[in-house]
Amino acid sequence: MKVEIMSYMEAIRETIREVMRKNPYSFMIGEDIGPYGGEMGLSQGLWEEFGEWRVKDSPLSEATMVGLGLGASLTGCQAIVEIPFCDFIGIAMDQICNQAAKVHYMFGGKAKIPLIIRTPVGGYISAAAQHSQCLEAWFMHIPGLKVVVPSTPKDAVGLLRTAFSDCNPIIFFEHKKLYPIKGEVPVEMYTIPFGKADIKKEGKDVTIIATLYMVHLSLKAAEELSKIGIDAEVVDPRTLVPLDEETILNSVKKTGKVVIVYEGHKRGGIGSEIAALIVEKAYEYLKAPIKRVAAENVPIAFSPPLENFILPSIEKIVKAVKEII
Repeated sequence: MKVEIMSYMEAIRETIREVMRKNPYSFMIGEDIGPYGGEMGLSQGLWEEFGEWRVKDSPLSEATMVGLGLGASLTGCQAIVEIPFCDFIGIAMDQICNQAAKVHYMFGGKAKIPLIIRTPVGGYISAAAQHSQCLEAWFMHIPGLKVVVPSTPKDAVGLLRTAFSDCNPIIFFEHKKLYPIKGEVPVEMYTIPFGKADIKKEGKDVTIIATLYMVHLSLKAAEELSKIGIDAEVVDPRTLVPLDEETILNSVKKTGKVVIVYEGHKRGGIGSEIAALIVEKAYEYLKAPIKRVAAENVPIAFSPPLENFILPSIEKIVKAVKEII
């Protein structure tokens, strides 16, 4: 299989470019995504190719850009909304949760909403409390939304292509620390279905379930654990809604021990939902309590030492695994 090496950011940008070239009714809207190239630099080159009518600079109003994207998608456009920091997605919660998520249901299945809301998440960059959160759990709770969390360039391409072919509103989370990470991306056309997890590393002693940047920390933790004879399996759900219950449960049944790693705050986070799933459907296979490694229940600090204390780390993952082995 022929592959090319791309960064996570390049993979997302080129997939958007691919779709916009094919579909003249696709467009992007977001803050500073035009000539400036986006807050993260992801949209660089798109404004020059597609022009201001298809790469639209938005006012500083998340509610406006999501509302415009929703209205356009209802008329047959493919809308891509970029919210440069997920921390401000709350300003558009009515548009997302009360409108976009419910339109298909409220109109008896007749309305289609090909709307993708892309937004960067995460810390480790000293961006402080209002620019460092991971809020995926908010959207797992809302029926009608699909929640996508790719951890590699290959996954980002395959899942984003699937998102473009879907007629439901999708929240597509991108971790800021992943943007420069490079990986192999197949040259041939491929997609990755929603609801299909990926076992990033096979193992027999413990299951580590992780998303986004936490997948990479978990793989490094697995390397450390292998040095002391612990063989960890790392499972990446890739989408939270729909969630691949079968892969998760089969891994738990094999190892009997589980550590769930996520960057959102521990209380009420995605790990709580996954842990509940395991207890409800695979309790008899558990040989030890489920452990969660997540952000502490405090605002994310600006100070790097404090931020590192609050957020998950390789050392915390290793410690959690040791406690249940």
